[in-house]
Parts: sequence; structure tokens; C-alpha cells
Amino acid sequence: MPLHILGLNHTTAPVELREQVVFTGVEIDRVLAAVTQLDGVTEAVVLSTCNRTEFFVETTASGQQLLRNWLHEDQGLDQPARDALFILDKEAAIQHLFRVACGLDSMVLGEPQILGQLKDAFRQSEKLGAAGQALSRLFRHTFSVAKKVRTDTDIGANPVSIAYAAVSLANQFFAGFSQHTALLIGAGVTIELVAKHLERKGIGRLFIANRDLARAQKLATQFDGFALPLSELEGTLPEADILISSTASSAHVVTVEQMSAAIRTRKHRPVFAVDIAVPRDLDPDIAHLDDVYLYTVDDLDKVVLEGQQSREIASVDARRILEDEARRYLSIERSKEVAPVITALRDHAEELRGQVLDQARRRLAKGADKDEVLDYATSALLKKLLHHPSVRLREAGEKSEKELIDAIRELFGLNQKN
Repeated sequence: MPLHILGLNHTTAPVELREQVVFTGVEIDRVLAAVTQLDGVTEAVVLSTCNRTEFFVETTASGQQLLRNWLHEDQGLDQPARDALFILDKEAAIQHLFRVACGLDSMVLGEPQILGQLKDAFRQSEKLGAAGQALSRLFRHTFSVAKKVRTDTDIGANPVSIAYAAVSLANQFFAGFSQHTALLIGAGVTIELVAKHLERKGIGRLFIANRDLARAQKLATQFDGFALPLSELEGTLPEADILISSTASSAHVVTVEQMSAAIRTRKHRPVFAVDIAVPRDLDPDIAHLDDVYLYTVDDLDKVVLEGQQSREIASVDARRILEDEARRYLSIERSKEVAPVITALRDHAEELRGQVLDQARRRLAKGADKDEVLDYATSALLKKLLHHPSVRLREAGEKSEKELIDAIRELFGLNQKN
């Protein structure tokens, strides 16, 4: 059963559409259970990040359509989101998966975080029994391809990330950071990278707000910052010259009313804000407020492109490796498909050999001449082996089935005897 991919990502849909299809944590457990119950869908892995939500499934064509219908209904997708969904299958799907794992399909070319996210998605599916033998083979090969690309090319050199892009953009906004305060919302990997870049840039004060205060405190300690729970966020907003948010919240963490009040308290000193989350943490209407300059993850494209020129050269080698590995994987899979046919052919031939051998032994037991028995055995075996192919070949001739006739010529090496 071939691999199919259904989803949307930063190349097919802007953030306002991507945020309609986001799954996190235990919600993915529910999705995997529901998807693998669809007729025709035997295995599934779901990858959901700020830049993409993609379903990797082993399914029939009819199962693929059922999956699409299920996603429309489950997420209540509007027409633009439905139109943004893409479908890949067979070889194109495998090549896309390899590209994703290697960072060649990322907004930040060659970024390493996606590989970890893909591994986590596979482990979650495997733990739930949604990833069977086919996807297990494919994903393990995918991870080895990603490792090879990282080892054999410079695709990961000159680090560029969404976090780096956000801080670089802030650096263009402010002349320097030493006299400014940054408020980071969240405590995941992206926020940790943002904090690291801000510290290197000499940020004056750093606040980290998170629903889990212990995680915020742990992160704040690393960068000599201050931790606070989300419940105290409103009181700290007026302090923030730089506001960067990246959580897994399904609702807005900062409302337009809260930001409006903060601006009044700040006496209209400007705020630079970046919303890296999908769905968005900061109410989009905040962008309409005076003195607030709000950017989303999609707005970081230009900054990212400027910083990854050196990776473009390395990506040529990476793509070559990817193409070679895709061909190798497909070759292995195709050989596995034909292996049962080869086994059946050999078993059939062995059965015929056994029948002729028994008959030859009976003739010898009755005193028949050995040369006559050998002549009988080889002639009988030849007739049995060629009986069905000969009958089928005659039918092919009568029906002018040229492809089958040519295939038989190729199979038995007859073209070489002309």
C-alpha cells in the first residue's frame, strides 16, 4: 500500500490558514486513533508544527479521500484552508518526507529542529500502534538519510533559525538592546533560543512568562532573567519593549485590550512584537494599535533568506544525496514487492521437479534403462515448466498483446538469440 501525504505548510498556506489545522500533545493521540479507523488507512504519523501540519499515511486512494473529508469535518475548515491542502503520493511523497527531515523544505533552510519534531511524531505514532512495518521502515530510513546529509554537507553551517531571525529583526528596530526590556512568553526550545540570542546581544532586562512557572524559572535562571506565571502577564506587559511569544495555546495569550492598556501605561513608547506561535498567541488586531509593530512567523521570511545564502550552495549536494537515497529506498521496496513472486516461482518449480523425480525413480525401480529415464525426466520437466507460459503466449499472440510478448522475450533472454 503506497505512502500518501495530506497537509498544508508554509509554502502552501499563510499563518491564518495553518492555524486552522494544528494538533498538539494528547490531541494527536485522538487524531491517530480516528484516522487509522478510516477504511483503507492502515498506518499513520501526524507532524504538526508552527510551519506545517502533515499526515503521512499508508492508504488506498479511497482512504486518502476519506482522510481529507474527515479533516474538513474535524477541524471545520473553511474553503481557503481546504484549497490550501496538498496531496502527494508514492515517489513524490517519499521525496517530500526526505526533504522535510533534511530541512530542505523548511522556512529556514537546513534547520535542525524539524528532524527532532519528526522523530517525536514517529515515536508517538509507534507507541500508539499507528505506525506499522511500512512506516517504520520508511521513517528509520528517512532518519538515516537526514544524518547522512548533515554529515556529508554543510547544510547545517552558519546557524539560522526563526529565533535568530526574530532577534535580528528586533536589532534592526532598536539601535541596541542594553537599555531595553524583553518579555518572552513560553518556555520551549524556540523561546530558549530567543533568550540565548538576546543575551548575546546584551539585552538589558529579560522576563520569561509561562503557564508552568517552574519551567519559566529554570529558563530564566540560565539567562539571569525573571520568571512569572501567565496570570501576572498583564502587569508586566507595560515593561516590554520587545515582546516575543511561542506557546502551544489554542487561544490568544495576549488580547488587544491588554496590549492597548499596556501602550497607554508606556505613554506610547513603541513595542516590537513577534508572534512565532501557530495558532497565534497575540491577537492579530494588536497590529492595528499605534506604537505596536507586530510580526508573525511568516514575516520572518526575508530575514531568514538573508542569513541562509551560504546554505544554498550546500543544499545542492544535499538534494543530490536525497535523490540518490530516494532511488535506493524505492529500489529496496520494489525488490521486497517482487520477493514473494520469486519465492512462489521457485516453490512451483520445485514442486514440478519433485513430481518428475518421483516418476523417474519409479521407472528405475521397474528396471528401465538409465539413459531412457534421464531423457524422460528432462523432457517431462521441461514440458511441465513451459506448459503454462506457452499457453499464455499463444493467447497473447491471438490477442496481439505485444507488451506481454516482449516481456516474455526479455524474461527468457530470447532477444539475445536473434
